[in-house]
Amino acid sequence: MTALLDTLPYARFLGLRTEQDGEILTVTMPFADHLIGNPLLPALHGGSTAAMLELTAIAQVALTWPRLRLPRPISVTTAYLRSGRPRDVHARARISRAGRRVAHVLAEAWQDDPAQPIASLTAHFSLDHNSDLSD
Repeated sequence: MTALLDTLPYARFLGLRTEQDGEILTVTMPFADHLIGNPLLPALHGGSTAAMLELTAIAQVALTWPRLRLPRPISVTTAYLRSGRPRDVHARARISRAGRRVAHVLAEAWQDDPAQPIASLTAHFSLDHNSDLSD
């Protein structure tokens, strides 16, 4: 999945890396100074956290259905639960429900403890089952 994310410019800007254990995909955003949004705290920029979560959800859908085009977001909602500190962030997504055309995906991002997420995402993605990635 790292190869997939490497094709997306913003994922490269965030430095996203993936680790796969069977069907479980963990995405890591290594800390970098350019990810700081509030230098007084310092805290990670919410946009980088939200983008990481959305890209994690996209990667999970792509892992589940590898012959699809990249899923297109229909709706994305991010909840910020606590400030992200200047350190690596990890995220996982799970597909809670999927039909023929739409998948509902939940994702969480954390730093030290998966039970203490810094942000969560709920999204619906449009699925294109009729085309493969070579189109």
